[in-house]
Amino acid sequence: MARAIHLSSEVAPGIYAIPVPIPFPFKYVNCYLLRPNPNTSDGPVLLDCALDTTPARQALKAALEEHGLGFGDLEYLVITHHHPDHYGLAGWLEGQGPQVWMLDVEKSRGHIFWTQPEQMTQAGLALFQQHGVPADYLDDLAQQMNKTRSRVHPAQRLHTFSDGQTLRLAGMPFRAVWTPGHADGHAMLLRETDGVLLAGDQILERISPNIGVWAYTFPNPLERFFESLEKTARLGARLALPGHYGPIEAIDARVAELKAHHQERLEDLYQFLSETPQTCWTLSLRLFPGPLDPIQRRFAWSETLAHLEYLVAQGRVERLEHEGIVHYRKSLRGATI
Repeated sequence: MARAIHLSSEVAPGIYAIPVPIPFPFKYVNCYLLRPNPNTSDGPVLLDCALDTTPARQALKAALEEHGLGFGDLEYLVITHHHPDHYGLAGWLEGQGPQVWMLDVEKSRGHIFWTQPEQMTQAGLALFQQHGVPADYLDDLAQQMNKTRSRVHPAQRLHTFSDGQTLRLAGMPFRAVWTPGHADGHAMLLRETDGVLLAGDQILERISPNIGVWAYTFPNPLERFFESLEKTARLGARLALPGHYGPIEAIDARVAELKAHHQERLEDLYQFLSETPQTCWTLSLRLFPGPLDPIQRRFAWSETLAHLEYLVAQGRVERLEHEGIVHYRKSLRGATI
């Protein structure tokens, strides 16, 4: 007899992981269904919701049906952060019934990326140009942005919670934990009764989350990410359920690995610097060598910029501007470009 194929799996008591396909290298984003005890009056809750694509809608619909649920049965949709693979379906799902919730910081800093498209596109283009990104990597930027925006429908009646607030979700108490770095308003949710952490993209099993500077983000996101890693370790959680890949039990060890990874990257980048000023774009080609598609190359540039700005804040690197283009070099007093 063939084994049944389940579209969701229970990864902690009352919490079911739903891998939803996305057209990105990750291939899947983990959405989580929180199911209440039958003896309570609370409704089920969905954490994160993927891009608005036909495969994503089908995957979520089928997974909910395994539990005898439809989209209209959800009481809340809670968003860890505004990135498209976590937020794309929010507005559409809101129309099916559930309230959509997000950390207040992310509403003010990340949500605007989807509600002010023209301003964000122009600000992003200006930042790319300021840091030496060549025109051929920007030619299709507007087209790519429009494609992504067509798959993201922001919530129209967005509700917010704050850092440290306890939320009752599917009859279970979760404490909101603000962890900026990957996104300015990234939020995790800790079930303190058993140490289960809905971690979003704060810590991932196989790779580091992208830590990048964008036109609308905090100016030194890597510093904030390091602080958020310390905050994550202090929680004492026993199991992290991330936005991609599998659960993480050894949270402290993974935090240490991520810190070491970025420290190593900082030192590699510092070695590429010299007394001769270089653009972030040029340095990104050395820090991330090899062929990358235009989207991934821009992510590499953004991550390089985050590491450069961290080194500037430490006083190890100088930022200089020449003919409207920003350059970086090892710190030298009194030198001019």
